[in-house]
Amino acid sequence: MTSNQAADSIPDWPTACGLSTDHNTCLIPPMIGGIRFEYTHRVVAGTVAILTLILAFLVAATEKRKLAKRLGWTALLLVICQAVLGGIRVLYRFPEVTATAHAILAQIYFMTVVGLALYLSPWWQRELPMVDDNVTPSARSVAAWTTAVIFCQLILGAAFRHGALPLTPHLIGAGAVTATVVLTGIIVKKRFRQVRELRRAMIALHACFGIQLLLGGWAMWAVDASQNEAQPTLAYVIPTVAHVLGGALTFAASLVVTLACYRMIRPPVAIPANTAQGVKA
Repeated sequence: MTSNQAADSIPDWPTACGLSTDHNTCLIPPMIGGIRFEYTHRVVAGTVAILTLILAFLVAATEKRKLAKRLGWTALLLVICQAVLGGIRVLYRFPEVTATAHAILAQIYFMTVVGLALYLSPWWQRELPMVDDNVTPSARSVAAWTTAVIFCQLILGAAFRHGALPLTPHLIGAGAVTATVVLTGIIVKKRFRQVRELRRAMIALHACFGIQLLLGGWAMWAVDASQNEAQPTLAYVIPTVAHVLGGALTFAASLVVTLACYRMIRPPVAIPANTAQGVKA
């Protein structure tokens, strides 16, 4: 919707009258121009909200673990807040703030659902071999920091996409993400090469991140090449949308790595100084 410059095509919310003359009862606007993109966005968002409602009630009815229930209700609360924030974006404009916040909240919702899906999976619930990691920095902390850095990069990307920030902070963030992803890969592969789950999770993260770098270059080329175009073209829309999708998938892959580390790696054990001295003696 943003790539097609269709964000302001429907002037009202929660109804969607668009260009209809009946602004009191209209729910389906005429599918012309940018309206079809924004209306489709609303339909998809409504579908996600309904599915999240069903998910929350199913988890509450079938799960005994409190954390699972909390994640289900949190996802429902987030999707409701996302809908309200989308309405604020339509009614009060200020896309630099409202659209950026809308994009950030979408990533938080996505993170919650991905975490819930992993927590509900049979893999998480079965007995898994635990490994030790008493080296500083620990793999758990490095993976968590990588996920946090990627989230900050998504914030910078959303701010650039909606006109709140220039491109430079986003490029700096890309460098920070590269450093943390590479560091996480070195640590996990060096210390836990024999742990298949952690190794596969890192492969997925590196694959997503590598593709995202390529998509980022493609998107920058598309933005530069389309500056003189009167209307957005597919050559512009496809790479910019793909880059947004790639960022979300990289974020999800990093979250899975982090959660897998916390599931399979024991917390570092602090060795008292006097004990270490006694052993040395």
